[in-house]
Amino acid sequence: MSTQDPKSLIRIARDSGDHTEVEPLDLGARVRELRKARKWTLEQAATQAGLARSTLSKIENGQMSPTYDALKKLAIGLEISVPQLFTPPQRDQVIGRMAVTRTGEGAAHATTTYEHELLAETLTKKQMLPYRARVRARSMDEFEGWVRHDGEEFMYVLTGVVRLYTEFYEPVEMRRGDSAYYDGSMGHNVMSVSDEDATILWVTSLA
Repeated sequence: MSTQDPKSLIRIARDSGDHTEVEPLDLGARVRELRKARKWTLEQAATQAGLARSTLSKIENGQMSPTYDALKKLAIGLEISVPQLFTPPQRDQVIGRMAVTRTGEGAAHATTTYEHELLAETLTKKQMLPYRARVRARSMDEFEGWVRHDGEEFMYVLTGVVRLYTEFYEPVEMRRGDSAYYDGSMGHNVMSVSDEDATILWVTSLA
């Protein structure tokens, strides 16, 4: 079992991703691709978006530039945001990925303050790093300063009682079912204040 702190775990996961260059977007091709991914006909997609079939056909074939109102209707009909209409998929993106991690089968990484179990470790180029952690720390003296990292973080208490310390807020006591969402760049630490070690679920964004 290797010993790494949370910052190292996040850095390793982030550095494993590759950078790809973004190519100019063909809006019509993008709309057609999104429609076909849903296995919709022109008629079905037009009805879903509240547009005339002829209008959608012209958009897909690059014969007209849609108004912002039409773009909003398209996005709502396709169940995406307007910016996603202009976000081309990466060429090596795999559609429909999934990873199942059975209880106790996550990759274990222990530190003096936390015992981490990395989840969905088999997936590469993730946008999130999910992991379960057993909180060993009982005092702020056990930490070597604040934990900081890029991205955002979501924390959910699974068992026990913890106290979340952050750089800019008063400490917050949290129990099973409580959650917190915060900026990873803000210093933060978590300790258990229950007799037993508490367990929490952490999800850290890597984008």
